[in-house]
Amino acid sequence: MSGLLREWMAGTLDRTLISLKSIQSIRDIDVVDLNGVDLNLLRSLAVLIETRNVTHAAQRLHLSQSTMSAQLARLRTGFGDPLLIPADSGRGMVATARALALAPALGGLLKDIEALVRGAPVFDPAADERAFHIAASDNAIAALGLPLVEAVWQSAGPGVRIAFHAPEAASIAQQMESGAIDLLIGSERMVPPAMKARELLAERFVFAQRKGHPRGTGALDLDGYCRLNHVLVSTSGGSFHGFMDEHLAKLGRQRTVALSVQQFTLVPELLRHTDLVCTVPSRLAARFSDHLDTFELPFKAQGFTLHMAWHARNHVDPAIRWLHDRLIEFAASAHGP
Repeated sequence: MSGLLREWMAGTLDRTLISLKSIQSIRDIDVVDLNGVDLNLLRSLAVLIETRNVTHAAQRLHLSQSTMSAQLARLRTGFGDPLLIPADSGRGMVATARALALAPALGGLLKDIEALVRGAPVFDPAADERAFHIAASDNAIAALGLPLVEAVWQSAGPGVRIAFHAPEAASIAQQMESGAIDLLIGSERMVPPAMKARELLAERFVFAQRKGHPRGTGALDLDGYCRLNHVLVSTSGGSFHGFMDEHLAKLGRQRTVALSVQQFTLVPELLRHTDLVCTVPSRLAARFSDHLDTFELPFKAQGFTLHMAWHARNHVDPAIRWLHDRLIEFAASAHGP
């Protein structure tokens, strides 16, 4: 038996035996000494009570008779009770009242421990309760979070809930390590190095303007792009210099950023009612194609990928894996415009 289980059992056995006092037949029994009582001894005790015979118990557990006798001696010391005494007939042994009182709870405890050690954890979204905390930008929510929510409503029961959080680069690693955040959906720049991650989809940027914009619908050139008044999405907040400005600087060019906002999802409505323009992810622009015209950028701009990331502590969590599978399905079926 592993040292971890021995340590865990030291506390668990103490609480379990004390709880047995609530059973009327052993209400007045005191727990005397738990030193030396471990998982192997409890298994031996259960078999001894069942067989009432040291030899038969030893055979069932593949132990020598002397080893089984030694274990019975340790159990008697630990529980402060003979537990088993020789039968008057000379054949086998008789369980004491203490042993008989312990037997039902002991059997249940051993089954629970066996399930804990050997049983693979499962997650049933239709019946289980779980609140998932997902850190994602509004663009990531629009691209993958919304279909995820739709799938949860269709296939999961009322016990499954989702909470979206705005990701904060400075604290996301600590939040995932502590368990405050179960999953991150974001660009490769957002994923902390120590986290496990998987790429979900690749994205590119397009130029967007409202339908009926005075610029018209002709091809966009670099001069025209730089002359227009742009909306910049600054996820950190307040910046007037972003990813596209880095590209333009390499070309020796500069654009005019007239408005800075923190959310991508504000952009379509802002463009719809103004002559501002914006460079946005193509999937987001496609969602608002009734109100927006989109064009290829007049320069080469690097796109980005959306990843899902999780802490190693959740790698074998069946609930998190279920969530992973749903996101992978959506990403596989998502085709960029």
